Amino acid sequence: MPEWIVNLSNSLNFVFERLDWLDLVDLALVTLIFFVILLLLRDTQAAVLLRGAFLLIVLISLLTTLEVLPAFSWLVSNTLPALLLAIPVIFAPEIRRTLERLGRAGSLVPADRTAAETLDVVTSVVSAAARLSDRNHGALIILQRQDSLDEYVKTGVRLNARVSAELLLQIFYPNTPLHDGAVIISADQLVAASCVMPLSSSGVLTSSPERQMGLRHRAALGISEVTDAVAVVVSEETGSISVVHGGRMIRRLDIERLENILRTFFRAGERRKGLVGWLERQFTTRNKSTREDL
Repeated sequence: MPEWIVNLSNSLNFVFERLDWLDLVDLALVTLIFFVILLLLRDTQAAVLLRGAFLLIVLISLLTTLEVLPAFSWLVSNTLPALLLAIPVIFAPEIRRTLERLGRAGSLVPADRTAAETLDVVTSVVSAAARLSDRNHGALIILQRQDSLDEYVKTGVRLNARVSAELLLQIFYPNTPLHDGAVIISADQLVAASCVMPLSSSGVLTSSPERQMGLRHRAALGISEVTDAVAVVVSEETGSISVVHGGRMIRRLDIERLENILRTFFRAGERRKGLVGWLERQFTTRNKSTREDL
């Protein structure tokens, strides 16, 4: 048997012989922390930056171990602390977004809508989306969940009207005063129209095979990245319907799938609160998004 295999086997035996249940718990906790961090950062610009920073640190570490480069080693050892201090500045938006997601995960605020209200709203939104899609009328409908959208309501025109398919069709009829921007729905009320949403800064749209998606899709991704709202988008060019949540987009939906997804978000999704429910929704969204072409 080769000597290196024997040495490896001896090293592994040395490690496992000294493991107890506390060490296993310790390793499990560390693994869980890294898993949650990577789960929060996946498909975001922070993931790309983190990968680049990791490769840079590995390369620098390898170069500084070479004794034939004393000047370079001195330079790195003196500038590395400054680079570490610069990391919070570079990752400031992503750190803020991650803390917001963690804050929402621990929220125990009950939903303020009944089953009947949910059914009525979902039915109206689905009916309007189907008719808008048939006519190739673009639309952006934001459905509020736990996070407040008051700061975005202020950018639009307040309506405070009961949600109906006919009202949504009228708002998004081309060249009408309110057709630009988004409508915001809270409970069974259409709170405001022509609202301005934050645009996404992630690379999800640029990495998709169809890069002609415009401001509505970018705004839908943007609001889903900073809140837990669900956005329904109807493309003006193709008439295709998309649902966006948590910075992920499920595209080319038919009416039946759209209704099922919205009912899942506003019924079963709201029965489980706290960290467990949040992790469950993260996995559900990830599994759905991997089955779709972005």
